[in-house]
Amino acid sequence: MTTTPLATQATAVAARATELTKVYGQGETQVVALDRVTVEFQQAQLTAIMGPSGSGKSTLMHCVAGLDSFSSGSVRIGDTELGSLKDKQLTKLRRDKIGFIFQAFNLLPTLTAYENITLPMDIAGRKPDKQWVQQVIDMVGLSGRLSHRPSQLSGGQQQRVAVARALASKPDIIFGDEPTGNLDSRSGAEVLGFLRNSVRELGQTVVMVTHDPVAAAYADRVVFLADGRIVDELYEPTADSVLDRMKRFDAKGRTS
Repeated sequence: MTTTPLATQATAVAARATELTKVYGQGETQVVALDRVTVEFQQAQLTAIMGPSGSGKSTLMHCVAGLDSFSSGSVRIGDTELGSLKDKQLTKLRRDKIGFIFQAFNLLPTLTAYENITLPMDIAGRKPDKQWVQQVIDMVGLSGRLSHRPSQLSGGQQQRVAVARALASKPDIIFGDEPTGNLDSRSGAEVLGFLRNSVRELGQTVVMVTHDPVAAAYADRVVFLADGRIVDELYEPTADSVLDRMKRFDAKGRTS
């Protein structure tokens, strides 16, 4: 069985937030986006973060990924404490240890698909591992599209390029912010399948924010946020079990 190596890898923690708090504004206009959140993201697992609009799910991901500052608490990527890093060190950590996939693809229009995939390593002055990059390209099915520019690709193909770019530098962890939000259901399923395979076959760690129960069903674990706090989690989710859990939160919100 192939589950044993995954189970062994999953005992290690790729990222951890402890008592994480994020406050916007002051006085009467103060908004607590994250309220003392403690959560771990295991290596070689796909974790989905879900919750109603304004629950803090994107804020949590952005703070853990080093894209946003936090008011108090701590965040670690591996053994590195983000709060102790200066701007240059944080930039280097994001470049070397973290991959990103956004809803809007974020590809450079003047570069080919292949150039977009290797861009982070080119900026860092690192030579791509050509064998690894080819393996990633094969996995996402882009071999026949490498010389095309983004305008010559469909939305699904552009997001495949973004997935390949995130994987190509062998990051410790990949963060996805609604990675299928701009895609039709078929293209979205393909992209989620690639992320699922990257966890299963490559031992990658993925954390994604989503509002879609079908997307969350690809995860090993779903973490639910409401009002800036973790209120529940679900292992081995199905679309129906996620939807059922979300309906319960909606019902609580209406009756409280």
